[in-house]
Amino acid sequence: MTNNMNQPKPRNGLIAALDVGTTKIACFIARHDEEKGLKVIGIGHQVSRGLRTGVIVNMDDTEAAIRSTVAAAEEMAGENISHVIVNLSCGAPQSKLIAYEVSIAGHMIGDADLRRIVDPKAAIQDQAPDRELIHAIPVGYSIDGNRGVSDPRGMYGERLGVNMHTITAAAGAVRNYTTCISRCHLEMDAKVVSPYASALACLVDDETSLGVTLIDMGGGTTSIAVFFDGELVHTDAIPVGGQHVTSDIARGLSTPLAHAERMKTLYGNAMPSQSDDREIIKVPLIGEEGEEDANQVPRSMLVSIIRPRLEETFEMVRARLEAAGFDKVAGRRAVLTGGASQISGVRELAGKILDKQVRIGRPRPVAGLAEAVAGPAFGTCVGLLHYAVNNPVEAAKSAYHPMGEPSSRLGRLGQWFRENF
Repeated sequence: MTNNMNQPKPRNGLIAALDVGTTKIACFIARHDEEKGLKVIGIGHQVSRGLRTGVIVNMDDTEAAIRSTVAAAEEMAGENISHVIVNLSCGAPQSKLIAYEVSIAGHMIGDADLRRIVDPKAAIQDQAPDRELIHAIPVGYSIDGNRGVSDPRGMYGERLGVNMHTITAAAGAVRNYTTCISRCHLEMDAKVVSPYASALACLVDDETSLGVTLIDMGGGTTSIAVFFDGELVHTDAIPVGGQHVTSDIARGLSTPLAHAERMKTLYGNAMPSQSDDREIIKVPLIGEEGEEDANQVPRSMLVSIIRPRLEETFEMVRARLEAAGFDKVAGRRAVLTGGASQISGVRELAGKILDKQVRIGRPRPVAGLAEAVAGPAFGTCVGLLHYAVNNPVEAAKSAYHPMGEPSSRLGRLGQWFRENF
């Protein structure tokens, strides 16, 4: 595989984003125009199959689900796609901040120096062989030891340093994921960790500058992204999500999973209220047909099942942030997004446990995006579209593979031309 140093660019003005989650798969096809911006022209989404806590456990089922989702989006758009930008929630993504320097011998710093210092090869020197580099994001530069430089181009010095935020994931899980995508005859332009993509869609500039923690509450995983001074400085993921709440309800009330999901959506609440004991809910039992056999339980029983699981989730988030030293860095602001964030009372419960000001993050409006797919559950897919348009510096590194060397003399020559012209 060649080391792709090109930034992903929209082909024929089309961008395709694919969000592969534990409970749903979504595909948005958008057309990008420099003047009019993004316009979504194709939407496909359906129930996910073959995944557990973000990891593929049945390749054939996942492939079939991706194919049908993409086909629905293509049919609506009237276009066929061959390239996608995908999210990544598998492989237990891990963050690491590393610092290193290169000599610049006193000359003026230019683009070539920046390319040299943000080269992913330097970032993976100490990387475990079973991990794959997903992102290498420069979060701050230094010149001759003077820190706090945001853009060193045009400046002079002897040594140029960088603080690099590297995000890696388990190589096996990532390889299964990329294989599944390629079996659908799709080529990945970039991989983006899920909380980063959600943040691009849901956060505002003031939040990322002053410090914020984004918590993406998916079906199988809850992932975290911490921003400070406008940069992504930490990510993490825990294998607990909305699906676990549904399973708890199904077990606690002996009801089928489909009914448990329905009750969670219609009646679920993370915070108890005085009317809970008076409100009675019909609960169909597993294996029973007909409403006459349904149990009748007070809403308070449903709340007493939902609340402990969500409390545990937020306590795990808090513990992870404290262990990584990022509980205070991000200030007192948190943004919740993802499908599970739509459970009533989640915002209040998160504020209480995390001791932060919390809001529910919805994706910023995009032309052509229907109301039904404009909520927190589709934040990741919208964020992938923004990622493709904005082309961050490290976008080119997203498709980087540790084994990625130009395979021939011609390949090396082509890479040199791409880097220098």
